Order: sequence, then structure tokens, then C-alpha cells
Amino acid sequence: MLDIRWMRENREALAEAMRKLNDTEAPWEKALALDEERRELLTKVEVLRADRNNGSKQIGALMREKKADEANALKARMSAIGDEIAAIDVRLNEVEAEFRDAMLRIPNPPDPAVPVAPDESGNEVLKVWGDAPEFDFDPKPHWEIGEQLGIIDFERGTKIAGSRFYLLRGAGARLQRALSAWFLDIHTGEHGYEEVYPPFMVREVCMEGTGNLPKFGDNLYRDAEEDYWFIPTAEVPVTNMYRDEIIEPGLLPINHVAATPCFRREKVSAGKDVRGIKRVHQFQKVEMVKFVEPENGRDALETLTRDAEDLLERLGLRYRRVAIATGDLSFVACMKYDLEVWAAGCNEWLEVSSCSWFRDFQARRANIRYRPAEGERPEFVHTLNGSGLALPRIVIAILENNQQADGSVIVPAVLRPYMGGLEVIR
Repeated sequence: MLDIRWMRENREALAEAMRKLNDTEAPWEKALALDEERRELLTKVEVLRADRNNGSKQIGALMREKKADEANALKARMSAIGDEIAAIDVRLNEVEAEFRDAMLRIPNPPDPAVPVAPDESGNEVLKVWGDAPEFDFDPKPHWEIGEQLGIIDFERGTKIAGSRFYLLRGAGARLQRALSAWFLDIHTGEHGYEEVYPPFMVREVCMEGTGNLPKFGDNLYRDAEEDYWFIPTAEVPVTNMYRDEIIEPGLLPINHVAATPCFRREKVSAGKDVRGIKRVHQFQKVEMVKFVEPENGRDALETLTRDAEDLLERLGLRYRRVAIATGDLSFVACMKYDLEVWAAGCNEWLEVSSCSWFRDFQARRANIRYRPAEGERPEFVHTLNGSGLALPRIVIAILENNQQADGSVIVPAVLRPYMGGLEVIR
């Protein structure tokens, strides 16, 4: 959510930001109009309430002076003022609700450093790490490798839950568990994060706080009878740990990491990304979340991104860092880097991490503040998050890049202690 005072004073900058985002539907003009009406109504009702208070005092004085006719006339006038106040209050409540809804639907303006382009065609590759694997045979896609090794079971996954669900079995399940445990160990032991095990269902207000609602409700799963939403990422519960709180001096930065299942409706056109496990309704992901002082936001984004890149480099997976252009930015991010890993069997780059800086956009929605120093006024904190890393696409990359001519797959050295010393999946 944006600062309404900034919006009032920077209409041209706000309009330019929406143009850069290629967002023609953001109701920022409606929000400003409602804000103006709201302030006018508040001023009017304050004047009327002051008149009513003064009138009440005058009525008492007139009654003491036994001027009943004048007192009754003034009572009638005060009654009319009361009716007018009631009518204004009704409209004020309507305006407040419309204003809040409009504010919740306005995206975060991009940082000046973000490449300006109308869509993903303007995304910029900032670096590429590692070499593409070379084979003396035609590399297979992960769905063939997984089925031949008996570690991915698509048929039974579909039988249990429907399309775009699957089972990992044996070494496949153990590989995913090993990755998740290793990610957490590196983040907590070397990168300075505290592990959190959060709820996998949250209340609607939490989804609003991170920016998933109201705009993206169609992409989420929910309990139809209760106010519970299944998390699309650990970002939601971990960020909301500090909702409606003031973080006291000396506690920032706060770094958390969590491994959770993620649930997404993932509407995909027929024929696009439907084979294998690239786009599914339930998947495992390790998420990093940071809370920092505003002046440290940009540096924190670099640190966050490097923490994710460190894992890819230790796994020996070729990847690239991509600066996301304005027209391809997420609703909540002011700046974002995507990390994409090379998948030799699919012959494509797969996004395995999105590292985002939100400034105070989420903090305003969730009312997360910090106190710069003892006795000072609280300010909104800056939040960041990034995948560190997302599964099952890392599983895809390992299967496709580490495959051998006989159909086996070499286990990355860093994961072998987590897999009972297993070096090759056969």
C-alpha cells in the first residue's frame, strides 16, 4: 500500500510509475478522488458536531432562563443536524471502504534502477554462471528420467488428486527432502537466518498484508467455510509474524527462513508447461524473508540474491540472474531479480527464485513498524523475500543436467551426506 500523502503530492510521478508498469487498471485516480471526498466529509461532519455541541449548551442555558420556545426551536435544529451527521456517517463509511479497496489494488511503483519496458521482453540478463552440461547422447526431459528410475509417479498422483499432481518415490522423495534440509542448514548455519515453521493456512487479513489479496484471489486455494487461505508461499505467514507490531531498536535486520508446501491454482493454457513437474498445484519451497531499515533495502536485496545464488553454485547448476523490467514486475515489488537455472533435457531456463524488495509497501498493508531509537516515532519497515530455493524445479535441473547415458543420475556431492552417502540414483 502506498502513502496517501505521497500520492497527493506526487500525482505526475504516480501516473508515470503506472505507465512504466504498463498498468492501465490501477485505481489510483479513484483513490485520490475518494480521499478528497473523505476529507471533505470529515471536515463537514466535524463542523456539524461542533455546532451540535454548542447548540446543546445553548439549549441548557435557554431552559435555565425559561425560554422554552427558543429552546424547542433549537432542539429541532439540533435534531436536523443529527440527521445530517448520520447521513454523512453512512456515506463516510461507504467512502472509507471504497477508498481502502482502491488503495489495496494500486501496485508498488518501480525503483528508478529497474529496466523500463512494457513486458518481459525488456528483462535484462545481468550475469550467467557456469557452463551448460555436454552430452554424447540426446538428454532426456525429467519426466522420462523420473518414470524410468521409478522416482516420479505421475499416474498415481493424478489418480489421488487430479491433473498436475504427482508422487515422488524412493530416491526422488529423498532427493527433495535432502535439498530442503541442506538449504535450511546453509541459510541458518552460514547466511544468518533463523528458521521458522509457520502455519500453512492463514487468515484473509494476512493475504492482504503481503499483497496476494484482493487482486489475486483467483490464483489461491481457500477453505470455503472458514476464513482460511492455503499459502502460495511461506512469505505470507512469515511476513505476518510482525503484523500490527513495532520492532524495537536494535532488532533489525531480522532474517527468517522457512520450508513449506505451497499451493497455487496455476492456470496454464493447454500445451504450455503441462508436462512434468514444472507447473503444479502443490510444491515444496524454502523461502527467505528479511525486515530491514529503509536505508538498507537495496543492499539487502543483493545479499538475499547472493544467498540464493550460493546454493546454485554449490550444486554446480548453471544459472543466470535476470533484472525484471517494469512491465513484468510483480504487483508488490519495487525491484526484482529472477534466478533461472538451465535444464538440459527441456532445453530451457527455469525460474527457481524471485528475489524482491518491497520498500514499505507490505509493511503499510500489514502495519509493521520499527522504532529507529528509544523515544523516537515508529516508522514502516522495509521487507524483502526470495526463494532459497524453489522445488521441484531444482529436482528437474539435477535430473536433467546430471543424467548419464545409462539413465542414472549423479547426486551432487553436497547432498550425498543427506542421502545416506548415495552417489548415483539408478
